[in-house]
Amino acid sequence: MARAATAGFLALALSAGAATAAPESKDPIKVTLHDWTGQLITARIMGETLKKAGYNVDYVQADYLAQFAGMRTGDLHVAMEVWATTAKDAMDEAIAAGGVENVGETGMQAIEDWWFPEYMKEKCPGLPDWTALKACAEVFSTPETAPKGRYLGGPVTWGGFDEERVAALDLPFEVVHAGTDAAMFAELQSAYDRKAPILLWIYAPHWAPIKFKGEWVKFPPYEKACYEDPAWGVNKDAKYDCAKPRGPIYKAVWTGVKDKWPGAYKAIKAYTFDNEEIGALAAKVDLDGQKVEAVVDDWMAKNEDRWKKWLQ
Repeated sequence: MARAATAGFLALALSAGAATAAPESKDPIKVTLHDWTGQLITARIMGETLKKAGYNVDYVQADYLAQFAGMRTGDLHVAMEVWATTAKDAMDEAIAAGGVENVGETGMQAIEDWWFPEYMKEKCPGLPDWTALKACAEVFSTPETAPKGRYLGGPVTWGGFDEERVAALDLPFEVVHAGTDAAMFAELQSAYDRKAPILLWIYAPHWAPIKFKGEWVKFPPYEKACYEDPAWGVNKDAKYDCAKPRGPIYKAVWTGVKDKWPGAYKAIKAYTFDNEEIGALAAKVDLDGQKVEAVVDDWMAKNEDRWKKWLQ
């Protein structure tokens, strides 16, 4: 009977895959959280998946760019969204310094740049070409910025070189940073409903470029030299005189994860999502008023086969 029970247990463990394997360490895996809805969902889906496998997981609020310093020392362990558009340089510097590893693409593709509603083309002829902004900046002004236009940037922690871009391209605009992701999109919703002027940072994956009809401003195409060599581009004395880069969204981990929690390391590498999925999940939070935790729990319940494959 003992042998039969043991055999049955082993068969059950093997059929369930890595989700039933004992975690290699009971120490908590610290997953970083930032200040936009899609990332909160991404991080929590990964964290809850690791919990299903028996790992202890802590969610830690962290500055988007400064998180790499914590990862280098092993105080933070997992970053589920490192956008090529704004954080790849910071990640690459941390990798070169030691302690951080890029564990691959999430499957999502990042776009972040200046965006305007379609109705603004009537008020600013020439859009989406960036040079049109020189002639019609006042159309985008507010009492606080007039006669300069107002560009609503993302929270300061996102980076993005918007002030540098304004200076390099000699745009008569002031950059005003939104306090939070939610505040930025609330302002967009208000302006859009009133057909009021607005120019702001929009990114994808997100529900906004699906819900609202508009376009990204067409700046000179991004090249790496634009961010490194002032002689590149239309302004021979300044960097950042181009569009923001576009590219993959990566996952990064503390280099010690591979040895301390090898099963979790494999699951993090296996994790994939696409823009449409995350945009739809974020809409449930931002538009339907659901809690991030509830949206993730619902996704986990409906996609068991998928997250279990990450654990195999």
